[in-house]
Amino acid sequence: MSTLRGITWEHPRGLDCFVAASAVYSEAHPGTTIEWAARSLQAFADAPLETLAREYDLLVIDHPHVPVAARDGLLMTLDGRNHDDDLELLAEQSVGRSHASYASGGHQYGLATDAAAQVSASRPDLIARPPDDWDGVLELAREGRVLWPAKPIDALSSLITIAGAHGASPVDEPGVFLRREKLLEALDLMHRLADAVPADCLAQNPIEVAEALAHSDRHCYAPLLFGYSNYARAGFRGNRLRYHDAPAGPDGIAGSLLGGAGIAVSGATPHEREALDFAFWVASAEAQRGSYFDAGGQPGNAEAWDDDRANGLTLDFFRDTWETLDRAWVRPSTTGWLAFQDLVAPWVTEALARELSDDELGRRLDEAAAELLLVAERAGS
Repeated sequence: MSTLRGITWEHPRGLDCFVAASAVYSEAHPGTTIEWAARSLQAFADAPLETLAREYDLLVIDHPHVPVAARDGLLMTLDGRNHDDDLELLAEQSVGRSHASYASGGHQYGLATDAAAQVSASRPDLIARPPDDWDGVLELAREGRVLWPAKPIDALSSLITIAGAHGASPVDEPGVFLRREKLLEALDLMHRLADAVPADCLAQNPIEVAEALAHSDRHCYAPLLFGYSNYARAGFRGNRLRYHDAPAGPDGIAGSLLGGAGIAVSGATPHEREALDFAFWVASAEAQRGSYFDAGGQPGNAEAWDDDRANGLTLDFFRDTWETLDRAWVRPSTTGWLAFQDLVAPWVTEALARELSDDELGRRLDEAAAELLLVAERAGS
């Protein structure tokens, strides 16, 4: 009998699905049981994996952790371990570049069990046709009907997404986060939005905004937030949300920040075979559209995203946001990204609160990109 320990993040989308899928797996594999623990959403995004990789066999991770984990040998490579056919199939079944985001240095370190990007959400009982471009978003916001999560990490994500919709990708030039004119263009839109939404949006995350939309009739729409299919399901909250592609800019629906989560195997696990077998199973189309989805999971497998039952139960969450995922921007696979993100994200929220000028924000962003991203790239990460 092997008992594996797994760590994920604290939300039905992150925890309940793994608990339920593990129970199904253990019924078919009586020699393996899996116990799950959870950490906060913030810790999922930025807490180092070093300690977790020593304590757990299975880790549900955010893909920017992969370069550091690969460099430090914290995670097991998943290629070349008698699952290469499965790995090839999962690459074909990727939603956008979700699968590829868990690769580094020519090796695969995670499997996309959850696919997400910044999309929009509405209350279909309150607004029949939500805006699909930024002019419409701002008009609705000026009517007092919009919420927008803009705490630091989400404000940075929105800056990247809005710049992408306006034809600019971050760090296209060495040592430059965004070309200055594109940065200022995106910030101008963000300022107008921030001025029109409640002030406490600058301290809120996507879960808090989804909860507010689901519980109150005061607001009916959020233009950018990471999608949570749970809120589109009947009975999850008092009112259901409908999710849509991100608002279009001059470059269409392009450049939304790719999120999601993937399952990885600790490089220190004493249960290598059992951990690998479960990881590949839970990422498979069978598990993803079955027990994983049924318990509140948001699959990372395209077969589940195109499943009629899954879409029927979520107001077409998956099909209605798929284009955004397909055209999403992937954070650079460099060891410097997490440090960069942690440093600069608060500055974006400060700029939205007019505590920091846009020009000073641009200067700091470029300086940090040169120090943390360019240096890491030259170091070979």
